[in-house]
Amino acid sequence: MNNKISYLLNTVRCMHRCNSVLTPKSSATTRKHILWIGRYRDPLENVNFRKLFLNICPSLHGSSLRFLSQKTDVFSTGAKIQPEKSTEALLSEQAPHSSLELEKWDDSGSVKEKHVTDHSESFFNSLQKCTCPCDALDLASESAVSIKHFTNCLTTVWRLYKNLSEDQQRYEKQLIFEHPAFVKLCQELLRDSRRMTRGDLVFSLHAVVNLGVPQNTLLVQTLVRVCQEKLNQLDNRCISVLATTLAGLDKDKNVSALQAGLQLLVEQRIPSIRDIFILQNLMKCMGKDAPFFLKKKLEMAVLKEIDHLTFSNALRVFLALVAMNYCSFPILNACSKKIQENVHDAPFRQLILILEACYSLQYRDVKLFSALADYVSSTACLWDKKQIILFLSAFETLGFQPSELMGIFAEKLTEDPEFLNLKNLLIVLRVYSRLNYVPRGQKHLFFETLHSCLNKYLPQLSNTDLLKAVYSLCILGYLPHRALDELLQKDSRNELLQSDDLYKEQKEMMLRCVKACMELDSPSFTKPAFVLTETFSSLVSLNLRKAREALIELLGDESMFRQNVQLPYKYHIDFEIRMDSDRKKVLPIAATDDHADSSVQRLAFLFVPLSAFCVGTMHPRGKLAMRKRHLNKLGYHVILVLNKKFQEMTNEDAVEFLKGKIYSENAFSFSEVTVQDNN
Repeated sequence: MNNKISYLLNTVRCMHRCNSVLTPKSSATTRKHILWIGRYRDPLENVNFRKLFLNICPSLHGSSLRFLSQKTDVFSTGAKIQPEKSTEALLSEQAPHSSLELEKWDDSGSVKEKHVTDHSESFFNSLQKCTCPCDALDLASESAVSIKHFTNCLTTVWRLYKNLSEDQQRYEKQLIFEHPAFVKLCQELLRDSRRMTRGDLVFSLHAVVNLGVPQNTLLVQTLVRVCQEKLNQLDNRCISVLATTLAGLDKDKNVSALQAGLQLLVEQRIPSIRDIFILQNLMKCMGKDAPFFLKKKLEMAVLKEIDHLTFSNALRVFLALVAMNYCSFPILNACSKKIQENVHDAPFRQLILILEACYSLQYRDVKLFSALADYVSSTACLWDKKQIILFLSAFETLGFQPSELMGIFAEKLTEDPEFLNLKNLLIVLRVYSRLNYVPRGQKHLFFETLHSCLNKYLPQLSNTDLLKAVYSLCILGYLPHRALDELLQKDSRNELLQSDDLYKEQKEMMLRCVKACMELDSPSFTKPAFVLTETFSSLVSLNLRKAREALIELLGDESMFRQNVQLPYKYHIDFEIRMDSDRKKVLPIAATDDHADSSVQRLAFLFVPLSAFCVGTMHPRGKLAMRKRHLNKLGYHVILVLNKKFQEMTNEDAVEFLKGKIYSENAFSFSEVTVQDNN
């Protein structure tokens, strides 16, 4: 008897404490809610709020809710599988604003008809008229009488909150968490979580998590556990919302168990899902850790509905594939086509996201890149200069040269260089040097403008940024003398290269290129009559073996060419051939190796990868262009061969190709060929 009385007294005290939390403070507090006055502080520091979520009395909810450190099951053992309903019924049931329905689901999934009272109709009408989260909470404190009212108030709070600006959200969040009705609302969720409909349960968890209620609170953990118990009863739309919610939670025992069960359920339900929006959402939420077979199933499901793809869904699917780290060319090609058709409807941020997604997935679609570049070029007058810089940077990471846009921006830069800050200057130098673009007709003005901007920011440049800036201009063939002097002084003082620098080798390479440019690109440099060369080894790498055999068949003897030739300035040639001045006859290497002869022409064959050219063309990128320019200065006629295309040739075609390159001075050049990637 004493134990029962003690338990009753403890229960009364707990209810008294909870009731005191729910009591409105004062009119001053109310005015503070309305006027948003006072300094911002974390609403989670509210002691009463934390007590409610972290120390709520177990007697109110039963000991089964105290599971923060208990082992949890994925499925509720007593749950009954709910038969699938029509799409119209499911959407009507789960929409957070469609609370005027005549049906309500109980825990077993049965449907009970009820009449909508005048009070409920008035409540939901008033809820739809709320314009800020606190309006919905005020309404909840005044008129909410059922769990349906409370869950709809919560989802309305989240809907109104997410549409606010970032600054408004910061203040509104404080008001929400300090509002007495929010505490009562959360208490109702705790008490009636197992009596909610499946839609109310999932949307409530989604709203609570996104409003910022901590994950380790009893409220969030309870809703997660109830979702485990009712997982089999969730329909496709609820599964999609739940997956989105779990993607924003950290891994713990309950979340991991629910994610594991959700993954199994998704695998079973995929064949029945016909909504691309739900499919892309599941792709995004399953993430890169999803097993390959599940990614493949999701891909097949999307492809079945690809004919119904819309522009907005195409953008979402692009990003979903990135989140899943899965490159599906059939899906990407369909999305790319839809985006090209509606590119004028895409805002700036989405265009950037598309390009970033292509980079993440290593997807190269020249038609898509060209469509985006043409659109930005045609509307360049509407874009801010800094936005154009971001476009150019995104294109550069993809290796695509939007020549028209680069020309337009170069003109804007020379007209008004004042907008260019240090960060943007470094980006511009990187983009134009790596893509090997110099505007025609205003080359000198363009270089002088960049040089002037560089000199202005010279005192602010770090050693690394100084090296990068000078290196970029040198790649383009321009020598910024003042910056070069500063760089060489730092090099002489050993300030550029540190022994513990992670990027020491890369910096050494850049510095070596700068010094080579200072000599070879100097106006005083003259073509040498004789170049000292060195042969590395007679061994040829596997990717050059086919070229070696074709040259032997064509020229008849290995003595007619050299392979693996090392030149000054660390330059390397795959094959060297020497010919007479008329390009009619190939000369033996030994006969021309001991003396300088101006009548002898030297041919340098470079077998290069596709990545050395701008995407979609054979226009050489910066480093290859610099290498070719310097080999010309050393007296070589450079012949660039795309190694991938050469390896695909038959032996007979390979011999004919090399024959055309060697004996015809005006031979068809690879640089004139446009190459399309086969996606």
